[in-house]
Amino acid sequence: MANKNLHKAKTNKKDEFYTQLADIEREMKHYKNHFKGKVVYCNCDDPRVSNFFHYFSYNFEHLGLKKLIATCYKSQNMDLFSQNDSEQAIYLEYTGDKNGNNVPDPSEIGIKPLKGDGDFRSAECIELLKEADIVVTNPPFSLFREYVAQLVEYDKNFIIVGHQNAISYKEIFKIIKENKMWLGYGFKGGAAHFINTQYEDYASAGDHKEGMIRVSGVVWFTNLDINKRHDDLDLFKKYNKEEFPTYTNYDAINVDKTKEIPIDYKGVMGVPITFLNKYNPKQFEIIDINPHFFTIVEKGLPKPKQLKIEGQKDPYARILIKNKRL
Repeated sequence: MANKNLHKAKTNKKDEFYTQLADIEREMKHYKNHFKGKVVYCNCDDPRVSNFFHYFSYNFEHLGLKKLIATCYKSQNMDLFSQNDSEQAIYLEYTGDKNGNNVPDPSEIGIKPLKGDGDFRSAECIELLKEADIVVTNPPFSLFREYVAQLVEYDKNFIIVGHQNAISYKEIFKIIKENKMWLGYGFKGGAAHFINTQYEDYASAGDHKEGMIRVSGVVWFTNLDINKRHDDLDLFKKYNKEEFPTYTNYDAINVDKTKEIPIDYKGVMGVPITFLNKYNPKQFEIIDINPHFFTIVEKGLPKPKQLKIEGQKDPYARILIKNKRL
């Protein structure tokens, strides 16, 4: 999806991009050991169309869940299996198969009314959040800062969909820098096809899917430990001044590709934001992010301008890192 569609979604607050089941299955397989005996809460999900509710209800016994909860914003469907509109906000509870057919039947799913509108910030939904062990959903991109802040405030584990642009938000970057949140395994090709008919799909003909919108730069954010966090990034290049120029206004070298980070450079390096897909906190230290320089500003030091390389085009946003092993 073109950026203008994403910006339009934020402006209109119509950013319910429903995640495909295949994408959920592909990511969740890496977290299986975290779910046993846990309460999972999907708090931005209309269960009529939510593949998160579908995935966890149909895999309830396989994952060994204790309970599944989903809250639905008002004006959604109260009947899981009809198209009748309802102004009533609801929440659902599922505690597993009762009749032995290994299918979450309607009679086994508790559908309960909410007094409010089902907003994740409401008092009712916060009470359900307190009960949860792990939150898994695709929250509205327009409310991402507020959504993550709530998860942190209530000390919840989570696996959520977001856009990589959020990495450069002050509140989000601080959490990442402090190793309280990191990237999951991600979507194929760094893009996702969401079920949404509100906006025109600008995907190329070869990547277009009927009834869906392609959104590039979409990632999974989590604070659950996963194997990839412990994998070292294999480095092979050696530093040289010609290939890795120093910024004219900041004491760091520029690295255009994560895979080309020099193996022998001890100082600060500016790397693409996509570096976070390979980030191992035992191998690298995150210093700051350009062009915001949040850490420098918090220390009361003069903020550098956009990073510049003499005789070259200003680089895109860079995460500033150091190799801990040196």
